[in-house]
Amino acid sequence: MPTKEQIDELNEILLDEMPRYRLQAEDFAPNKEDRRQLLRALMNVRPPNPVGEDFLQKQDALLQAESIECGIVDGGSLPPFADSGAGKQIVLWQGDITRLKVDAIVNAANSALLGCFIPLHKCIDNAIHSAAGVQLRLACAEIMRRQGYEEPTGRAKITPAFNLPSRFVLHTVGPIIHSRGLYDDDFAPTAADAMMLSRCYKSCIDLAAENNLVSVAFCSISTGEFHYPRREAAEIAVKTVLDELQKHPAMKVVFDVFTDEDMTIYGKVLREKL
Repeated sequence: MPTKEQIDELNEILLDEMPRYRLQAEDFAPNKEDRRQLLRALMNVRPPNPVGEDFLQKQDALLQAESIECGIVDGGSLPPFADSGAGKQIVLWQGDITRLKVDAIVNAANSALLGCFIPLHKCIDNAIHSAAGVQLRLACAEIMRRQGYEEPTGRAKITPAFNLPSRFVLHTVGPIIHSRGLYDDDFAPTAADAMMLSRCYKSCIDLAAENNLVSVAFCSISTGEFHYPRREAAEIAVKTVLDELQKHPAMKVVFDVFTDEDMTIYGKVLREKL
């Protein structure tokens, strides 16, 4: 189990590197839980600059110990949604995607592809980068440096997963749905939005196949901060994945959901489509 002393050492390294945050750091209580929250916050705001080997060794030891402590879930041991047909290639699982041991997990990224810079934000992008370590942002930054422009919606990029149980992370940018009505929660995707969301799933499966990966765990792309309606997004996700799996009979896809609502939605959609 990681100790408070290990966490404090990492905090001090980052605060020495980013002294402008020392005043805000004083708002965190001296107990282990709050100091761990401070560490996550500092990692969230850290730009993709080179990092010392001492920090990486200490960070990796901490994150890997936390991963074991939280419980790694072997995707290969999860039961298929159905015993026959395409259902044998599908798993519906509710839980934290950063615990899954599969070939690749899918990150719902933003167009900068650098992870979420909002301290302690609850989006999947923040969760994945926080559990993987600062190396993930550095790897993404190198991809963006070579690319030279923002990541378009519907494509996918691959990086190592670093301290996650999975081997790789597939990063894809889903469509952002803006309110088109009188109320802030009136989100109505267009046909173009639906096409782009479908392309996210297709691009990830294509990229996985190109890299000889046979197990991929999808989060619910665009349904969080990007406001795609959950039922419509699930229908697109399931249809696209089922179509793509016809080309890849050895591939296994995990639909990872976090809420009871999404578990119910995906269960209904899968039963309708299979």
